[in-house]
Amino acid sequence: MTEQERIHQIIQKIGLFSASSADFIDALAAQSRIHTAQKGKILFISHDEASHFFIILKGWVKLFRETLDGAQAVVDILPQGHMFGETCIFEDNIYSSSAEAVEPLEYIALPVSFLKAEIERNPQFAFKMLGAMTSYRKQQDEELEHRTLQNAPQRIGCFLLRLADQSEQGAVTIHLPYDKTLLASRLGMQPETFSRALAKLKDATGIRVKGATIEMDSLTQLSSYSCSACSSEFPCKDLQHKKKS
Repeated sequence: MTEQERIHQIIQKIGLFSASSADFIDALAAQSRIHTAQKGKILFISHDEASHFFIILKGWVKLFRETLDGAQAVVDILPQGHMFGETCIFEDNIYSSSAEAVEPLEYIALPVSFLKAEIERNPQFAFKMLGAMTSYRKQQDEELEHRTLQNAPQRIGCFLLRLADQSEQGAVTIHLPYDKTLLASRLGMQPETFSRALAKLKDATGIRVKGATIEMDSLTQLSSYSCSACSSEFPCKDLQHKKKS
């Protein structure tokens, strides 16, 4: 399989492009490329002019902003299958955050110009883009709620649920970045708080922690424990949009 054939197959499976024509997908795949990056590589900087958006094939990406004194505020940590950088088309064609490879990374770079052209000629695609952005905003709103209502173990559990395939039945395995300090920052905790909270989550739900790998017999107990402090009945149900959109 050639690189372009592989890219074509991946794009076809992304829900955002389900309303796009075969010709559009062919043209987008032809102008896209697969890249690799080592841990620590900066993919783009906040306020850079945007030329591409990205799909993660392997590894993790940290989205962050820097304060005037050089401190980092982690906006999100994205695993395999997630798309990022596409919202630049609604933000004056600049990236609203910086992106860094958390682990050795393989990703597709796709030209932003194709998104703009597709929005102009395809109303269904435009609605899908707006729907994806609305879902992400909903996730951010719920995370603000979680920091108020959930204890630290519950917040970790909710994060794990977002990474899991909600349709899976039976045993589930989740692979995390090795940098627990990064995960703690993502969830608004100090590293020592994260370690204690993960131990409490393990005791409360029966998850098994093996280094950077989390194993569980099912999502049921983790969901029951983590979601009990949320205002919505299924708070994690709609948080798979970045994988499916």
